[in-house]
Amino acid sequence: MKKVFLETHNIKNPATGLGTFNYGLIKGLSNQDLSNLEITLSAYKPQTLKDEFKDTFKYKKVYSFNRYKAFSVSTKHDLWHSVNQNTKFEPSKVSKYLLTVHDVNFADQATIKDTSSKRGKLFYGKLERCHAITYISEFAKQHTHQYFDVPNVPEYVIYNGNPITALTDTTNYTPEFPVDKPFLYTIGDFLEKKNFESIVRMMQFVPDFNLILSGNNNKPAGDKIREAITELKLQDRVFLTGKVSDAGKQFYLKNCAAFLFPSIGEGFGLPPIEAMRFGKPVFLANRASLPEIGGEHAFYWDEFDPEHMASEFYRGFDIYKNNVPFYEEKLTQRALSFNWDDAAKQYLDVYHSLLK
Repeated sequence: MKKVFLETHNIKNPATGLGTFNYGLIKGLSNQDLSNLEITLSAYKPQTLKDEFKDTFKYKKVYSFNRYKAFSVSTKHDLWHSVNQNTKFEPSKVSKYLLTVHDVNFADQATIKDTSSKRGKLFYGKLERCHAITYISEFAKQHTHQYFDVPNVPEYVIYNGNPITALTDTTNYTPEFPVDKPFLYTIGDFLEKKNFESIVRMMQFVPDFNLILSGNNNKPAGDKIREAITELKLQDRVFLTGKVSDAGKQFYLKNCAAFLFPSIGEGFGLPPIEAMRFGKPVFLANRASLPEIGGEHAFYWDEFDPEHMASEFYRGFDIYKNNVPFYEEKLTQRALSFNWDDAAKQYLDVYHSLLK
């Protein structure tokens, strides 16, 4: 019986991209044959995981002080899977080390080559000890090779699964914001890289629709968006919901006219495939991994001038409306092609290859 440790503490924030990844991977693994592996999950509240997954896994409670070398996890495992490149939780004893890279956007900073910087030192340390690397997109792999001397170890690209595995009945969901007028939708943490301000500014040239944005907006980027809404006098057309429940998210995805995601720094981009699950037209930045994930039937912005974005939106939306059945089928198929069970099988193959 081989012992595998998954560093999954980010599951504490299930609404974030990393939290969604951790849960999706764990859920996918739980559906596989794990008879020859003992997999331990780490979490601040492991009982929550144990309540759902029972004896499928072992569980390890971690504390913030486990980030420090003197208090690192001391139990030896045959394989340690660091499920994202930013985690500071590291093993003190391990035979094999697998690193999953989501993005290296931090490498665009000029100082990253200084290995004494915190982010640089952390990432270089992981690269030096890893025996294999998985990436969540081809873009993430290419971006890593662009900036770093990647060790000569096996590398794999394993796409994330779609977080929406089942459609929720939203009949009884009552939105707090007006949906009587056709609306556009987006969701995500309000970070600079999400570029949400660009679609707010676009709305002055899109009078036929409202815009609803969901996600944690208690951040500097959220303040800038609120300032833009006030500046452009869009208070009666642009609405910030804050964080929403799964039912709320599915309600807005199901009922929106289109989904907008102008992010310029995505290692993968989960929200667009969630929207495609409902057959919705998606409008994406032609940047980073989004063309790879969105595929040929998504619509793309090459630049972010508000008037140009509005023009491209109307052009794409007309194309979609003129052939809705075709696009609904293609977009739904695209969304269903991203599956956590398939991803979990691929991760298990990597585990077994390292544990031979």
